[in-house]
Amino acid sequence: MGVNTESDSTSWDAVVESPKGSRNTYLFDQVSGRIRLEHSLFTATCYPVDYGFLPGTVAEDGAPLRVLVLLEESTFPGCHITVRPVGVLWVTEGGERQATILAVPATDPRFSHVQDIGDVDHYTLDEISHFFDVYQQLEPGACAKTVGWDRRDRAVDAISAAQGRHLAAALR
Repeated sequence: MGVNTESDSTSWDAVVESPKGSRNTYLFDQVSGRIRLEHSLFTATCYPVDYGFLPGTVAEDGAPLRVLVLLEESTFPGCHITVRPVGVLWVTEGGERQATILAVPATDPRFSHVQDIGDVDHYTLDEISHFFDVYQQLEPGACAKTVGWDRRDRAVDAISAAQGRHLAAALR
């Protein structure tokens, strides 16, 4: 249900929808299992990191929990990556506060030193925040605003809550 292995509850599988450097917003169609182009960003910005979701979760808005993955190189839509959360970005969209998990590849030794939000370069965090503050500015009827960053333990709490919502929905 999203957790990578039974012995390691600190890593999860993520699915990339929109890779770093792209202006295209792709969505994974849960019914067909296909990646669909939703639209191109309306602003002259591109995704600063790989962007996707954690399967087996339900966020506050009913969609899967969003994840940002810090990587050396971008991947591709539909790529699965085992990730380790290091923080959470709180964003308001449509008046709702939502969690967006910041993660690193769990098995990449180049990211072994990145364990919590304080281990991520401030410029990188500012760049990601800036993206979320401006990427919807020209999109009709859309508005997003960052609230701030939080620690790894808050990210794990958000993932656990999203897994609980997914389980509750499955039991209905």
